[in-house]
Amino acid sequence: MTTSIKGKRVAFLATDGVEEIEYTQPRAAVEKAGGTAELVSIKDGEIQAVNHLDKAATYRVEQQVKDADVDRYDALVLPGGVANPDFLRMDPDVVRFVREFFTAGKPVAAICHGPWTLVEAGVVDGRTLTSWPSLRTDLANAGATWVDEQVFVDNGLVTSRKPDDLPAFCDAMLEAIAREQQPA
Repeated sequence: MTTSIKGKRVAFLATDGVEEIEYTQPRAAVEKAGGTAELVSIKDGEIQAVNHLDKAATYRVEQQVKDADVDRYDALVLPGGVANPDFLRMDPDVVRFVREFFTAGKPVAAICHGPWTLVEAGVVDGRTLTSWPSLRTDLANAGATWVDEQVFVDNGLVTSRKPDDLPAFCDAMLEAIAREQQPA
């Protein structure tokens, strides 16, 4: 049975280089559970997804982050891909947007390289999370404890390592949104 998040609005923050399955599968899970998903990005128009290093489909941006209001959303999802979070973390509006989710105490989910954006936003100090293994040192240097687990939930912050973890990631993400777990 799928967890219901009917009436919840979830921001998916991504740009060019997003790992396609890490965007599409969690988005489909949100929509199947009755929630509304919205692609928020640093640019207007479309973003280019990838399957590892190969181009995949493009996706229509529904809201530019510079105009996005955290109060419109119940949760935030940060898909991975190597280039996606690297571009995102360089944008001051992205950093603000991510920090505001933590300040507001709303659930946040990040997979694979997605936690790079959390590092830039300064919100991982004292937390335990997982990610793609190459982020381990970056997360530790930012004050986080890194664990090698399929999914890890730390007070409303849901993290996973890689596409193989997507089923567990989606389940934990939906549970956090449904319970309105709050990253404190």
